[in-house]
Formats: sequence, structure tokens, C-alpha cells
Amino acid sequence: MKFARLPSLSMALAIAAATLPAGGASAADRDQKFFESVKGNWAGPGEIVAGKYKGTKFSCTFAGSTPGAKTGMMLDGGCRVGVFTQKMSASIERKGKTYRGTFMDGAEGKGLDVVGGNVIEGGQKVVFAINRKQLNGIMQARMADAHTMNVTVSVRVEEELVPVIGMSLKRLDSTAVGSVQ
Repeated sequence: MKFARLPSLSMALAIAAATLPAGGASAADRDQKFFESVKGNWAGPGEIVAGKYKGTKFSCTFAGSTPGAKTGMMLDGGCRVGVFTQKMSASIERKGKTYRGTFMDGAEGKGLDVVGGNVIEGGQKVVFAINRKQLNGIMQARMADAHTMNVTVSVRVEEELVPVIGMSLKRLDSTAVGSVQ
């Protein structure tokens, strides 16, 4: 397996992973409910589970919001490894029948691009296609309940998706903003 680009993306991918949960009449309404459920403050541990930095543990905190009347989400916060903290941000919006966005400054900078995505499993999970040059993968976020979001980032190695980052975030707010059923 080759993870040449993974180390420089580790923190950005972790943030990407941290940002997304799920929530109906139409698919657009279901998607909006999912993103509404992301609003608020989240924190939790994560770990790099493959590649050069396998076993590295980190902790993240995020403030989630939605982009006004648009379907999507914005995230602001940071992740900490030891005494080092990296600021993280994300912006994802519905574009036609899919999602587009950036983490950090996008693939043109030191971040990555969201090039597609869908809310699935009855609004409980979101899957985003992520890209940076030759690195392709997915980020999945699943709402285990109204206060717990589990995130996995996987990269494509040849024909296989290999999990690289796992996170479990807990809501810091006292109540969930949206309902996830």
C-alpha cells in the first residue's frame, strides 16, 4: 500500500471527518434535517488507523452551522495532537443533485475538495467523495444518536477503500438542534 500523500492530509482529513452528520418528505428536506442536526458544538477523540502515522491519537472541537437558506454545513474549530493545535474549517453546499465544498483551503492549497456526496440510510449517514490531486477517497459520518457522530475517512488504494481515520464526536450542547430518527 502507498500512502505518500496521506501524512500531509492527516489533519485536514480528520477535520473533514469531523464535520458531517445526517437527518422527510423530499430528499432535499431529509438532507437539510441532517445538516441541521450538525449545528452546535462537538468534541471528541480520533485516531489515524493506517499509513505512516498509524496510531496517532488526536482530539478535536468544532462549531457546526448551516449556510443560511442553502443546504449544507460550515464547520470551524481545530484538532490537537499533544501540544500542537491545527485550526480547521470546512464549507460544503448542495450543488444540483450532489455536494461540493472545501476543507481548509481546498486541493489547490493544503486542504482537499469535496467533489460529491449524498445523505443516505434514511438520513442517518452522509458519504462525501474527497479529492486532492491523485488522492481519492470518501468521508462517512453517521449519527449513532442525537448526541454522537462517528466519522470514518477512507482512501482508495488501487481498487480498495482503506480506512485511515476514525473519530467519535459527542455533542457538547445540552440538546440536539435537529432530530435524527
